[in-house]
Amino acid sequence: MPQGSETAKARGSGEADDEVAFTIPDPRITESSGLALSPTHDGVVYTHNDSDAGPTFFALGPKGATRATFTLRGAQARDWEAMAASKDPETGRGVLWFADIGDNFDGAWPDISVYKVMEPATVRDAVLPAVRYRFRYEDGGHNAEGIMVNPRTGRLYVVTKQFAGAIYAAPRRLSASRTNVLRKVGSAPIMATDAAYAPDGSSFVVRTYFSATVYKALDKPLTRVPMPALDQAESIAYTGDGKALLVGSEGANSPVYRVPLPENALPTPTPTPTPSTSEPLLEAADGETVAADPPGGITGTDVLLWLAVATGATGVITIIARKSR
Repeated sequence: MPQGSETAKARGSGEADDEVAFTIPDPRITESSGLALSPTHDGVVYTHNDSDAGPTFFALGPKGATRATFTLRGAQARDWEAMAASKDPETGRGVLWFADIGDNFDGAWPDISVYKVMEPATVRDAVLPAVRYRFRYEDGGHNAEGIMVNPRTGRLYVVTKQFAGAIYAAPRRLSASRTNVLRKVGSAPIMATDAAYAPDGSSFVVRTYFSATVYKALDKPLTRVPMPALDQAESIAYTGDGKALLVGSEGANSPVYRVPLPENALPTPTPTPTPSTSEPLLEAADGETVAADPPGGITGTDVLLWLAVATGATGVITIIARKSR
């Protein structure tokens, strides 16, 4: 967790414990669309801009200042919307994932891409090689703004941003030479803007413009967490100890809030689970079984809220849809 944070009540969250962890003063970072803590460098948080900014990401220090700028060699940045961090189980090196998954027309692109980058050993400006994985959804195109990587299994998930959002699992073994198929394995809240796994893999979180939902498994919500009122709520990540969330926004000099998790959503390390006969199973893209639990994550309140917004502020929704990149 970054040090030197400034305590401040989160606007609109109603939670006095929320605090501004840091702000992002770099004038080049005006559309921070993804956040991830470094798996190996203490106090470092990575972020990247939205579309039209090039395949570049930034390493931020504890107070938000840019420590290094990295460019991905041979990569494209059509609509970068999210990132995730994990560790290579064999080498212990950090692995960074950048998701070029935005599609405001829900099918305009024949495929989407996620870039895998080995985390640099030193925090200084560099050009880094990246592996590009192409994906397509099993059921047609979708707009998406969230990815997450399960630290226990290494599996990548994409979370769509739609009124009937969903979570899609990538194959356990990704291919860089052919298009990988994403298969639906769970539901997601309405208009999800990001997602992240807890460091111990015991839970994951999906955020929207208004709140975040912590899940203990696919379609098994644990609790809902109010979010700070941000200009363009985009990103979410766990702190290193798994006891709080970092949430960010687009915009110049944007704040990143630290939001404590309620007690029932705190880390509960358990052995890596195995499929049981009590849980229905879905087939992942490569034939591996993935637990699929009863539906959840979308409430009547969500539906009423979004219907009200759609009815009374159509213009606002249109602007948000065009800006959601």
